[in-house]
Amino acid sequence: MDARYDIIGINYSELRKPDPRIALMIDVALGPAETILNVGAGTGSYEPVGRQVTAVEPSSEMIRQRGPMAANAIRAYADDLPFGDKSFDASMAILTVHHWPDKEKGLKEMRRVTRGQIVLLTFDPSYRGAWLTDYLPELVALDEAQMPRMQDYENWLGSVKIVPVPIPHDCSDGFLYAYWRRPAAYLDARVRSGISSFWAIKNAEECLSRLGEDLKTGEWERCYSKFLSRDTCDLGYRLIIAN
Repeated sequence: MDARYDIIGINYSELRKPDPRIALMIDVALGPAETILNVGAGTGSYEPVGRQVTAVEPSSEMIRQRGPMAANAIRAYADDLPFGDKSFDASMAILTVHHWPDKEKGLKEMRRVTRGQIVLLTFDPSYRGAWLTDYLPELVALDEAQMPRMQDYENWLGSVKIVPVPIPHDCSDGFLYAYWRRPAAYLDARVRSGISSFWAIKNAEECLSRLGEDLKTGEWERCYSKFLSRDTCDLGYRLIIAN
């Protein structure tokens, strides 16, 4: 079984620690569900405590990094879930749908095996406002190519509720735009290694050299000082909740 994160996920458990504020939003969205399926479960981030969680993950590297408190993981893909119809009270998929080869089929599989709500954390590709794209404009095209549109979720899952997820300035989960108030972090190759987008952009280091210069000269602060006074920021991340 080929899985992308067998290659790019070596430091994932260290760099992608779940943020408790985002975790709370996910936990509330899951409602009273007792049995939960986590699809594209990775290392177990955001799996709720005190509930019966079943994890599905295609990458053996991700499964290897799952901690002792994480649910047992079954190695399988989203578009072919090895469960009967309506097997779970709820299901979740966190920052993973954009990696699925067949997103529509994967989400319809989640609907098939879930009795209640489906909770997804994803990114709205129509969002424009992350300063990082000024240095890496390729990110816009990449997101548009791999991220489903918000309308797609309703087309595939039926009626959905879309909730903005504010990203705290000290977010512990190092996804792409998490370092919006810590720009120097993007100059660290180790930090970038935990972000799949940087594996897809070949000239990222060259483009980020300008960021390094702007941080030295103060140009970044002059251009983006409005971010420095914020504790949280809407950066296009969304919870999709389908009942």
